[in-house]
Amino acid sequence: MKNRLFTAAAPVLIFSMVSFTTIKKNVDVKASTVEWTGKKVTGAHTGTIQLKDGFVNLTEEGELIGGEFEMDMNSIVVTDLTGEYKTKLEGHLNSDDFFGVENYATSKLVITDVTSQKGNMYTVTGDLTIKGKTEPVTFDMEVKDNSATAKVVIDRTKYGIRYGSGSFFDNLGDKTINDNFTLDVNLQF
Repeated sequence: MKNRLFTAAAPVLIFSMVSFTTIKKNVDVKASTVEWTGKKVTGAHTGTIQLKDGFVNLTEEGELIGGEFEMDMNSIVVTDLTGEYKTKLEGHLNSDDFFGVENYATSKLVITDVTSQKGNMYTVTGDLTIKGKTEPVTFDMEVKDNSATAKVVIDRTKYGIRYGSGSFFDNLGDKTINDNFTLDVNLQF
């Protein structure tokens, strides 16, 4: 009986003695970029937003296992317009119709699950907080050397951003704005 108990307990004991080291790599917020695209019936607008802080957690072998990123919502810039139209759109995006940056100065993504694909690709699930509301989001991320790239599609209506949404308002015609917007993320660490 004692021998069977030891045989059953040995793998647990050996597994618990193995140390898993997590390497935390801080994101270089100045070298990293986040570009956004928002579409509407009559076209699209593009811009950038700055990371405020962030890090990725990697295994000793360099495999992604976690991370956390904070965006400075006051840094929203429109890149496809100039002059008065640029200023108006930036002001509207900062208003309560969209991101309400006066009350919600940051947005945050916390990685909650990572599944390895082929090579350097991962399926990442995280909790994304915008305007104080947290919802899950899933996307693919490539991690290699000291960089990571991802395209994240976000349904803004899940965060209470319904302005111009055809899902909530009728008769918007060519003023309808797509519910989804895209973030093209390029992280350096």
